[in-house]
Amino acid sequence: MSESPTPAGGSARLNTGVAHNARVWNYWIGGKDNYEVDQQVGEQVAGMFPIIREIARADRWFLGRAVRFLAEERGVRQFLDVGTGLPTADNTHQIAQRIAPDARIVYVDNDPIVLAHARTLLTGTHEGLTDYIDADVHDPAAILERAAQTLDFTKPVAVMMLGILNFVLDYDKAREIVRELVAALPSGSCLALTHPTFDEDLGGAGQIPAMKFWNENATPPITARSGEEIAAFFEGLDLLEPGLVSCSKWRAEPGSRAVVPQFGAVAVKP
Repeated sequence: MSESPTPAGGSARLNTGVAHNARVWNYWIGGKDNYEVDQQVGEQVAGMFPIIREIARADRWFLGRAVRFLAEERGVRQFLDVGTGLPTADNTHQIAQRIAPDARIVYVDNDPIVLAHARTLLTGTHEGLTDYIDADVHDPAAILERAAQTLDFTKPVAVMMLGILNFVLDYDKAREIVRELVAALPSGSCLALTHPTFDEDLGGAGQIPAMKFWNENATPPITARSGEEIAAFFEGLDLLEPGLVSCSKWRAEPGSRAVVPQFGAVAVKP
């Protein structure tokens, strides 16, 4: 894996006195890369919205199923994982390169702790390539420009956007980000996406007070959206079975997991 230089002022962005999503999420899934402030906020949110830990685990399991499906059944050999988060067991490159050792993976995040861990943990196979770029989801042009150093955009790419667009508070901007990324992809490319919802049929009403507390006590701010709004991210793409569903139910074994208020889907570009 190549090492991207730490951006100027990068270390100044590291604030261990305020809970940060990447570290709180790591805490919820049982990781060790978090601080006391992350644990405190994580416990408070979990007290308000107990299913949050199940959401975190379901989102991680969705990643595994989606990458395996894309590599095995769709033959995808290139992955652009936007909003990587802190590395844990079975990251995108590990799953993809077990199936296809020549797979190429580019991770994208802009948290300095994620960057530090990515340099040491996200190492891939000799046959494939694994890279990490420090970039913001709000700047898709920069992501595409730097990812093109590792990925061949004349061949299918799977863009993974798991739990990242909920940090783009402006809905029109979020849709534009997806459109710009997808526009750069050739036919046969795929978009895998998860996003929290407040839809009551998935039990999402509890997200609203929990997110209000989060936005007052942690960073970055977050939002949930309706299933209809989330479905619109896939405009112009063909949703693959089973469509847009709770991420815990996407291609899962029957009766395996409870429904969680986090939509997930995979779609292909015609």
